[in-house]
Amino acid sequence: MAAPQDASPPADWQAVRARWPNSDASRFIRLGPLIWHVQHMGRAGAPCCLLVHGTGASTHSFRDLMPLLATRFDVLAADLPGHGFTTGAKGRLLSLPGMADALGDLCAALDFRPDLAAGHSAGAAILIEMALRGLIAPATLVGINSALEPIEGNAIFSPLAKALFVNPFTAHTVAWQAKYTHLPQRLLANTGSGIDQAGVDQYETLMRMPSHVAGALGMMANWDLKPLQARLAGLKTPTVLIANEDDRMVPARVSRQAARKTNSARILSLPEGGHLAHEADPRQFADIMCEIATEAGLLPAPQAAQ
Repeated sequence: MAAPQDASPPADWQAVRARWPNSDASRFIRLGPLIWHVQHMGRAGAPCCLLVHGTGASTHSFRDLMPLLATRFDVLAADLPGHGFTTGAKGRLLSLPGMADALGDLCAALDFRPDLAAGHSAGAAILIEMALRGLIAPATLVGINSALEPIEGNAIFSPLAKALFVNPFTAHTVAWQAKYTHLPQRLLANTGSGIDQAGVDQYETLMRMPSHVAGALGMMANWDLKPLQARLAGLKTPTVLIANEDDRMVPARVSRQAARKTNSARILSLPEGGHLAHEADPRQFADIMCEIATEAGLLPAPQAAQ
């Protein structure tokens, strides 16, 4: 694997850098066809923690969780291909296997070997795919409201997403709607989570970027979870699937059904918080992840109790 090269950030980044969360931890890396936006912070020599966001998000999804974890871990997060400020994605790079390969290549190029890996929504599917294929070998894996099943109505939605993705005007139309209508607020309301205004503003910023909208549509158009579902029984990595019972986007039953398909996963049920619960209450999730890391032998018990 060739050493990663620093790259110039895209114009979209220059416009928001001053107000983007944790921008002082940001780096842009050229690796193959992609220019990655990566955020890296924490304690050198501490257990390595990889964070992976879901569809339509970016590293900002961990804006408050990441600094909390960085007091105990060496933490890495990246905008997925086509999302946020990571550019150059097309074709297979927007599929589940493609994203798993790309993220695996990034970790290898940075010599970052996660001991703990946590993914939100579709990010959990990416991490499970990586673990199944030996691209990562964490001591434990955490899924947060994991999107591990095709969404209801996918037989209709997937072809629609494909049609929208190939239309060059769609991304600009959605970005225009995000700027001049209440589309971002309506979408966030559907998550059932009460996130702060800074988080709302950051989602609005992303949805006003045609490149980000195109990446999210491309991911949805290329997403196929059936092969992953068929291989869940082969997952050997100890896994905790955190499920918020009031999640309006990915019902908690999805995590429970996935856990039943493998002997390596257990469920941690939380009564409320919605789909973006880790954004609404980052302290709660930092404490949970430290407890999981302690159980896995990655942190000593007194340190987790600080």
